[in-house]
Amino acid sequence: MSEKIAFIGAGAMAEALIAGIINDGDIPASSITATNKGNPKQLTYMKHTYGINVCENLLETVAEANIIILAVKPKDAEAVLFELKSIVKQDVLIISVMAGISTQYIVKMLEKDVSVIRAMPNTSATIGLSATAIAKGDFANENAIEISNKILGTVGMVKEVSEPDIDTITAIAGSGPAYFYYIVEAMEQAALELGLAKEDAMPFIQQTILGAAEMLRRSEDSPAELRKKITSPAGTTEAGLNALMDAHVGDSMKVAIKRAYQRSKQLGEETK
Repeated sequence: MSEKIAFIGAGAMAEALIAGIINDGDIPASSITATNKGNPKQLTYMKHTYGINVCENLLETVAEANIIILAVKPKDAEAVLFELKSIVKQDVLIISVMAGISTQYIVKMLEKDVSVIRAMPNTSATIGLSATAIAKGDFANENAIEISNKILGTVGMVKEVSEPDIDTITAIAGSGPAYFYYIVEAMEQAALELGLAKEDAMPFIQQTILGAAEMLRRSEDSPAELRKKITSPAGTTEAGLNALMDAHVGDSMKVAIKRAYQRSKQLGEETK
């Protein structure tokens, strides 16, 4: 079966996935159609940039699709699913990247035992480095997982988890890049206040983050062990870490993740 993919929503995440799919080369641009309610300029941009098909009518967009990717905001889920209900076929695969929206809710709204995969990529998908979690709904099989892996794997790493874990993944990976950007903002500001030029500070910050991430990937040591290895008694690193501990930064990070988790759960509750 050749894939015919319909994107409902054509924002940043949809664009990242479309770019990844096309760059991968297995699925041609002619097999992809996108719609984006109320934003024809975005559709024109997507057509000219990626060579895909675009359509302002949702039902026409999905008419020939065997894969539908739901990439709309969670608040629009009910309206979109209500509209899809009249035309979606039971043998279609639905991949949802809507935060907080459960596979059970999608099945209930469509009133069909349709195969649904819930996915949580992050914004690093735009550069092919997403950390994406996927979970299968009650009627999804291993073939659905395989196809989803193929599509989502074009923008980074993919790992299957149980659906209850998706809210936690949303809090650490979906929202996670923003936490690191926030920390980098503070590091950059401190460097500037200490007299370092921005054009000098940022390359060092960027490379430090890259190096730390690669150490976490390659080393068999735990994060705590890696931290201890570069923390000499009465040294500069210890002085900096003591300041972070005094400010309860670790506790604040845990609070941030738990609040993001709670919001993801809340989004799901709001659609029940």
